[in-house]
Amino acid sequence: MKVRIRHQRREVELAGVRSVRELLDRLQLNPETVLVVRGSELLTRDARLGEDDEVEIRPVVSGG
Repeated sequence: MKVRIRHQRREVELAGVRSVRELLDRLQLNPETVLVVRGSELLTRDARLGEDDEVEIRPVVSGG
């Protein structure tokens, strides 16, 4: 699986099928501070990821 971590400007390749929650744990990212996107689909923490997936991790931005 190819993972682009946008706010860190890095890409990583990970083997194995896992959930978004497991992915964020492995990358030591707080799930409250990021969004995980596959294509144009925003993924929940329980979504399953496959070997051929390409996902992007984006920081949560709020403003007023």
